[in-house]
Amino acid sequence: MAGQGDEEAHEASGRRARGELENDVLAALWAADGPLTARDVRGRLLGDLAYTTVLTIMSRLHDKGMLTRHREGRGYAYEPVRDEASHTAQRMHSLLEGGSDRQAVLARFVSELSEQDEQLLHQLLTGHDDVLPDDRRSPGTR
Repeated sequence: MAGQGDEEAHEASGRRARGELENDVLAALWAADGPLTARDVRGRLLGDLAYTTVLTIMSRLHDKGMLTRHREGRGYAYEPVRDEASHTAQRMHSLLEGGSDRQAVLARFVSELSEQDEQLLHQLLTGHDDVLPDDRRSPGTR
């Protein structure tokens, strides 16, 4: 969730914003049909990144528990532990937990939702889980 200041810093320095490369790597893996090697991910990313840079990012994501890996040839193939929706929800929950005024954070969040997102949230909160496809429901709901 980069802000305008992050984008300006990126343009001025030629460097990516903090966490941007990790997010790009995760996005490439989420878009894939299966596990990818660092070389595969490098080919899906914009820019002229060194193979070792991509490999380092993937190793760090593995160390953080965000990717699993298995041997493929002399290296590894990686895949995300969670899907994109689960990952984003976990990040949102972590941010909420870190705030000092939970009610104010939730109130601000809801006040800034689009009308469509507000309606979706209302349907989810009232138990109308038919708005989610089966594969996106939490286990044990129906």
